[in-house]
Amino acid sequence: MKALNYLLIVGALLVLGSCTFSKTTGAPKTPNVVFIYADDLGRGLLSSEGQQIIATPHIDKLSKAGVRFENAYGSMYCAPARASLLTGYHDCQTDKWKISNGGIYKAITTNDTVNHTMIQNALNAQYGEIPEDEVFLAEVFQQAGYVTGQVGKLDWGFATTHNRLKRHGWDYYFGYYDHVRCHGFYPPFLFENGHQVDIAGNTRADCGKTPEYDENGGYEKRWDMTGKKQYSQNLFLDKILTFLEDHQNEPFFLYHPTQLPHGPSAVPEIHPDFVDNPNLTEIEKTYASMVKMLDDHVGAIVNKLEELDLMDNTIIVFSSDNGHELYYPSEGKLPKPVKKNIYGEKIDNINVKYYSETAVDVFDGNDGMAGLKRSNWEGGVRVPLIYYWNGNIEGGKTINQLVANYDMMATFADLLDIQLPADKHSRSYLPHLMGEPESASRDFTVYASFMGPALVTNDGWKLRYFIQQDLFQLYYLPEDYKEENDLIADHEEKYIALKAKLIEACGGDLANGHFTGKTRVLPKASLN
Repeated sequence: MKALNYLLIVGALLVLGSCTFSKTTGAPKTPNVVFIYADDLGRGLLSSEGQQIIATPHIDKLSKAGVRFENAYGSMYCAPARASLLTGYHDCQTDKWKISNGGIYKAITTNDTVNHTMIQNALNAQYGEIPEDEVFLAEVFQQAGYVTGQVGKLDWGFATTHNRLKRHGWDYYFGYYDHVRCHGFYPPFLFENGHQVDIAGNTRADCGKTPEYDENGGYEKRWDMTGKKQYSQNLFLDKILTFLEDHQNEPFFLYHPTQLPHGPSAVPEIHPDFVDNPNLTEIEKTYASMVKMLDDHVGAIVNKLEELDLMDNTIIVFSSDNGHELYYPSEGKLPKPVKKNIYGEKIDNINVKYYSETAVDVFDGNDGMAGLKRSNWEGGVRVPLIYYWNGNIEGGKTINQLVANYDMMATFADLLDIQLPADKHSRSYLPHLMGEPESASRDFTVYASFMGPALVTNDGWKLRYFIQQDLFQLYYLPEDYKEENDLIADHEEKYIALKAKLIEACGGDLANGHFTGKTRVLPKASLN
């Protein structure tokens, strides 16, 4: 009998040992991960966040069945947001990552291997060698035995190379090497695992980029479809669905940095929801159709996961790189940039700020917050963040813990038991996802902007610095969502404490949080 009991115990241990479970929840430890990263999508554009004109039912479904983060922060625009996300370092430093100038791949034509090779060699030389011990987001998954794929607006920009993408941990990729080319949606070529792929029917060297305004011939140029046969987002969706099909029997991490809804606004056709809407201008209909297409593509990805019976073992993450931007300007209604509000007051970003309701912004993409992309106001950096994992993450919840885009690396490293280098700024919020709200995560986050750096604490205090005026402002966001009441005169101790933290995070120099490009953009690569 003792021998039988011993065998039963050993057998049970072997069975348990053959299954991989989360150390805290009993959930499978190697779930697939699909991460959809929107481009310039303010959280107010989602109907789950109150959007009144554009319905986003597929994203809303993920939000309602999953969890949403109330206090999620990206960066103030695309390149630093993606760099922080993929490296695990915030953007108020200058030594952990660099970005390049964009537009360098404009010199390439279809079937052009000569310039392609020269450009990549120049970029690789200027970026320099990546330290062997550096770890990137995709490598976290590779170390856990995942196959990794990236489809869309590749890497962090403004231009990248095959060598860098492979070093960053991507087993497969398809998309744009150059983010400036992403301003058009009809590329004559894209890149797939180091190979230039010419796109039949797309002949515009500028990828079909159109004017931002409809006036002065802009409308006609937008809808002139000569040389614009294949829309990039449809190409990306096809590759994504194929990737899911090809890797359904192994753990995968699929990252989709979409172009949508970054402008200039362009779609193959206006979505039926908006065709006959008399309250929208034609450019507003075009922009709304881009948001609608993004939601439809999220739905197509979910449908494919359901078709492959993968939904119960797949984490779906949806977020955006930065806050809202205006890609539907019109003369006499909504100019770009907005220099004055409807009361004639000059927007000085000290006392008078951008608000949708005082700028005749019909979509209110910044969800009532102050500011837009590139600013250090909440509307420029606070982003949607949704996690869905059927049966493992309790749905219908809002998490109030402060999180940053660069925390994703530590969160998945925590899930997969991967050790990160000690100097990463990334902090895991996995316990919050798994229903342990009292768990410690981060006390504050920092981010750079074209105005200067800012710091936000987990309990809602915000210190922003406006470098041009050498001015600090202090806000308490739980009682001041719109950042209208500067409290710095009444809370000197709080100001002094947060200022010290901000200076330390900026490496001792607040100028490191002033994004001008001078300290982090590489010299323009030369083909000579």
